[in-house]
Amino acid sequence: MTIAPLRYTWDPAAYCLIGYATSEGGLAAVIGTVAIPGRKNSEPSLMDVAARHQPTSVYGQPLEHAQACWLICAGWSSSLIPKPGCLEFLDAAWKLERQGTVDLKSTMYGHDQAHIGRFVLTDPELRAQAVRALDTYA
Repeated sequence: MTIAPLRYTWDPAAYCLIGYATSEGGLAAVIGTVAIPGRKNSEPSLMDVAARHQPTSVYGQPLEHAQACWLICAGWSSSLIPKPGCLEFLDAAWKLERQGTVDLKSTMYGHDQAHIGRFVLTDPELRAQAVRALDTYA
């Protein structure tokens, strides 16, 4: 699992954490905000964030496909070229509170499907590391 900071509006203080992982042998991307209990505005709607970036101009229609591709790219690229504040957990215990699943119209970044939602890290130490990572941007 990769956790990365994401500036989700043009406000320089508007950061959240996104998590990226794979499932189903890598065929499905799993992407979501990372729950930071007690942190106000730390869990924006990722589909809304993606829509604000006009993803159909890059990924085509339908909009849901383009939004999912944009989100996968954000997570996937963070796993390849981590920026400051990124965390890599090879065997983190997590669960996803799924808000939706998108079947992609074509394979993108090695994935045919995207599960989008909210990650909950079950290990308190990993949650603490995530809070510290977000604090470097907030």
